[in-house]
Amino acid sequence: MAKRVVLAYSGGLDTSVAVRWMIENLGVEVVCLSADVGQEGTLEGNREKALGAGAIAYEELDLRQEFADDFLAPLIKANALYEDQYPLVSALSRPLIAKKQVEIARKYGADGVAHGCTGKGNDQVRFEVSYMALAPDLEQLAPVRNWGFTREDSIEYAATHGIPVGATKEKLYSIDDNLFGRAIECGEMEDPWAEPPAGVWKMTERTATEPAEFTVSFERGVPVALDGEVRPLFEIVIALNHLVGSYGWGRLDMVENRRVGIKSRETYEAPGALAIMLAHRDLESLTVERDLGRQKIALQHRYAELVYDGLWYSPLRDALDAFVDVSQRHVTGDVRLRLEPNRCWVVGRRAPKSLYDYGLATYDAADRFRHADSEGFVRIWGLGVQTWSDVQGPGSQR
Repeated sequence: MAKRVVLAYSGGLDTSVAVRWMIENLGVEVVCLSADVGQEGTLEGNREKALGAGAIAYEELDLRQEFADDFLAPLIKANALYEDQYPLVSALSRPLIAKKQVEIARKYGADGVAHGCTGKGNDQVRFEVSYMALAPDLEQLAPVRNWGFTREDSIEYAATHGIPVGATKEKLYSIDDNLFGRAIECGEMEDPWAEPPAGVWKMTERTATEPAEFTVSFERGVPVALDGEVRPLFEIVIALNHLVGSYGWGRLDMVENRRVGIKSRETYEAPGALAIMLAHRDLESLTVERDLGRQKIALQHRYAELVYDGLWYSPLRDALDAFVDVSQRHVTGDVRLRLEPNRCWVVGRRAPKSLYDYGLATYDAADRFRHADSEGFVRIWGLGVQTWSDVQGPGSQR
């Protein structure tokens, strides 16, 4: 049994209760690690809560740039949306946090790592498979999965032990957010027929009314500038969260297939992520050759599944990254998007290595397309179908 563990500590209900519960029931020392992956204000007071609950040490890391450069950028290049919708908000932060837990465990001589995920969720898989890949020698603890508390029990336990938490019995929402978006679940939203209450939305609360435009610039598939200003990726995402979200765009309400075999109603806000993915896909239509683009579309679904299923640290994802990187060699250029209340769409795109040839595409006097060549092309292209028709199909009935 582990004697000292590093807990991925969010400061929320479950991890706050987990500190005291593991000390009292498992007899372990707890080191808490809080990771800043771009969530708004949720780390404030974490040190006091963790130490007050009995942790022997507390570490807080600003991981925003590493998160953006090493996790968001590969996902953007891959166009990876789980089930064609979800930009993998929570799934992306777990492997990075797990990596840092392992590093902190080595620093403090810990022999275990722990998380605050339930037995129904995907995050337990993402944390534990990452631990297995990075440090199979460390024991894994999952107190929330094993203690048998309901959410109401956890709230009561926290109150009894003087652990301050934001959740109440009247407002039973579970929220997880980072640079790439915000996930909201529990409460009345567990009924897939019920409309999400207006009060659950935060990033996409509409305040802007006048139409606006913005331009995202990419280099080799990665956003590098916003409206001509070169900025780190994490700053571009933050800026677009505020800008695009202010128009009320970027909400998702979906029933998704969890890795553990159940369907779950999920609501997300990801205005910056979805706007960037929209722009990136559009730029690819201008710069990626047809067969390469079609193969990439086939693989991006598998990429999203790997990330969703906790297999960030896997040889298959490494191999897919190599393919994606080759596909992005010429995905450099600018995409202009327009905003109106509840709308965001592409209105223009340009690229120095664009495969769009005006002389071939136009029907005006600048037309360079050799129309006469089409007669032979169509005849050869349709030869197989014509042969089938003559022998086995409609033509054979004459």
